[in-house]
Amino acid sequence: MEKLSISDLHIILVEPSDTQRKIITTLLLKEKVREIDPVSTLSEAISAVKAHGADLIVSAMYFEDGTALDLIKFIKENDDFKSIPFMLVSSENRISKLEEFKQAGVSAILPKPFEPLHLSRALNASLDLINHDELELELFDIHDVRVLLVDDSKLARNHIRRVLEGMGLQRIKEAENGAMALTFIKDEAFDLVVTDYNMPEMDGRELSEFIRFNPETTHIPIIMVTSEAADSAHMANIQQTGVNALCDKPFEPTEVRQMLAALLGN
Repeated sequence: MEKLSISDLHIILVEPSDTQRKIITTLLLKEKVREIDPVSTLSEAISAVKAHGADLIVSAMYFEDGTALDLIKFIKENDDFKSIPFMLVSSENRISKLEEFKQAGVSAILPKPFEPLHLSRALNASLDLINHDELELELFDIHDVRVLLVDDSKLARNHIRRVLEGMGLQRIKEAENGAMALTFIKDEAFDLVVTDYNMPEMDGRELSEFIRFNPETTHIPIIMVTSEAADSAHMANIQQTGVNALCDKPFEPTEVRQMLAALLGN
């Protein structure tokens, strides 16, 4: 299938403010986006998606008839639309509110106001989700890499799986928390573990410690996916457990591709 460029994207823009809608539309046009479908409410957005789909949804957080979380859940839980990337644009800075969207598998989160550079990066991250580009490894076939994906959020797992599958990874097993992951690790061999940090029963740190300090699994590369601040005390502690790479949520394909090339290329 021919790869899409930014100019090929059909975007549904969901923004209740007339002023903000015009500003974002202008910025999208400057990025060479040609097809923008502007709507102002949750119900209008759902109707637009049902009517003609979209390549990307760019959405504010709050509407008069709901929130962007309602919209993203509608999309991700519908087989016809779940592959549509979702970009959040919001002035919201409360960590707890943004965490919900990171867990839901958004392709990008842009602050209001944002710079053109931020928009360009977010559009390209979304394109990476749409355009599959398999990772080529010198030592073995990417299709044969055995991955254990661990996250307590099904929406987050779906998003991460999609990113990995877009790079050619096919043998992906999912676990809802570290405890379930351990039962798999004891019975099966894996070449890579991609795990969330915050999880019930057993978190990503505890899982990583088990993997790293068990002689039978110590060789397995571990990517920790987290929405924690990179300079937080938690992150400093995590790095001491032998995690090979830390990856922020949203899970960006370009960053992940570089990590995989480094970890699996040796």
